[in-house]
Amino acid sequence: MIKRMIIMLLLTALVLGGIFGYKIFEGMTIKKYMSAGGPPPQTVSTLQAKQESWQPKLEAVGSFRAVNGADISAEVPGIISTLSFESGADVEKDAVLVQLRAEDDIAKLHTLEAAARIADITYQRDLKQLAVQAVSQAVVDNDLATLDGARAQVAAQQALVDKKTIKAPFAGHLGIRQVDVGQYLNAGTAIVTLQQLDTLYVDFNLPETALPKISVGLKVTATVEAQGNAAFEGEISSINAKVDEGTRNIQVRATFKNADRKLLPGMFAKLSVETGAPVNFITLPQTAITYNPYGNTVYVIDSTDASKPVAKQTFVTLGDARGDQIAVTSGVKEGDEVVTSGQVKLRNGAAVIINNSVQPSNDAAPKPQDH
Repeated sequence: MIKRMIIMLLLTALVLGGIFGYKIFEGMTIKKYMSAGGPPPQTVSTLQAKQESWQPKLEAVGSFRAVNGADISAEVPGIISTLSFESGADVEKDAVLVQLRAEDDIAKLHTLEAAARIADITYQRDLKQLAVQAVSQAVVDNDLATLDGARAQVAAQQALVDKKTIKAPFAGHLGIRQVDVGQYLNAGTAIVTLQQLDTLYVDFNLPETALPKISVGLKVTATVEAQGNAAFEGEISSINAKVDEGTRNIQVRATFKNADRKLLPGMFAKLSVETGAPVNFITLPQTAITYNPYGNTVYVIDSTDASKPVAKQTFVTLGDARGDQIAVTSGVKEGDEVVTSGQVKLRNGAAVIINNSVQPSNDAAPKPQDH
């Protein structure tokens, strides 16, 4: 029993002694920093500034559209008698897609053709009679007018019959049919979509200030999320002849070859237009910049005394941003050691401890990470 009490007393003394000793050490450390004339150093991460080659480019968004694309429909109403295509098929120009019932229209056409033949016979007979002055010129003129009117009625009826046969206006790829045999179609009802897929357009807008930088033939890269953010290359094929007065944007059209048909009309694309030769910039992570109303700043490490590095605040002029990076056009030189995180705790001339075990993201083209 006595031994147990002695052990407990010794343990209590040991704990109290440890706490007391830590307080003494902490107090001595604070006194040491205070005697040095400043607060304790702050832990920061740093990065050596270096030049990177950036391709000047303009960015926009747009949607793909076919060079030729249309929703096929009938010009005249009627009942479908024949469907001559399969969904998803390729068709040539003028291939018959749908036949509407046209028996009544054809019968009327034959009637009008017969009337035109009679008018022609009458005209030819009276024309001979006129040669021997058996009829007047007025009769012949009236016969000719009747013949012309009969022929016009035949042509109109033939056009109506032709419209009952619906053909592909151009070669392309069919979508899913929207009608069935025996269905009554109103004029304008969509039957199937037809898209020419070998070449696609993307129309997009750029600010009018971009006009001096763009021209027909410039390379355009389209990143398509629907294809796993795959990149497709095309080129500017035309630039609109006017600037939109409401938005002050200029419409631009790019053309993309699509022989493998990975792209479809309607797909969304992020576009990048390369303008000019690559340019070298000092680049830093955007986290390194402290944005202020009076000017943007960074902290550069002064290691004149290697045992006591300090942070010096300097004003910078910024250029374009790209992903996690931003270009610095003045204020930082290549090789400068710049604080990338922890600068919120700093002031000009503050002592620092550098710990680069963790660095902020510094990617010009960051991509989402799957978790």
